[in-house]
Amino acid sequence: MRIGFVRVFVSDFKKSIEFYTRTLGMELDYTDGCYWAQFKSGDDVSLAIESCEPARMEEGSKLVGRFVGVTLLVEDISKTYTQLCDKQVEFTGPPEKQSWGGTLAHFKDPSGNVLTIMESKS
Repeated sequence: MRIGFVRVFVSDFKKSIEFYTRTLGMELDYTDGCYWAQFKSGDDVSLAIESCEPARMEEGSKLVGRFVGVTLLVEDISKTYTQLCDKQVEFTGPPEKQSWGGTLAHFKDPSGNVLTIMESKS
């Protein structure tokens, strides 16, 4: 077995597509135009967003607007943090070095989902 997709549930599909492509710079791999979109990540796992509007999915309010446990690796966290701040991305705080050695920062997407950027040690 292997992981194919990591899904993030969103409340505003069109706004989220724009955020993940234009703001974060992710490349759109596929979308059905209404409920599902997936982005290229450069490896075997793709990030996908799925519309979870309460009218469509009863459990939607429980799945949107929370810490989702998705970490996006970046080459230079300071540079990426500054670039995303310039694009009005809301962070919960600046990048912080963790006790285990990594440096990361958490940010929110337009649906209030909290994702993480972490400096890659390539």
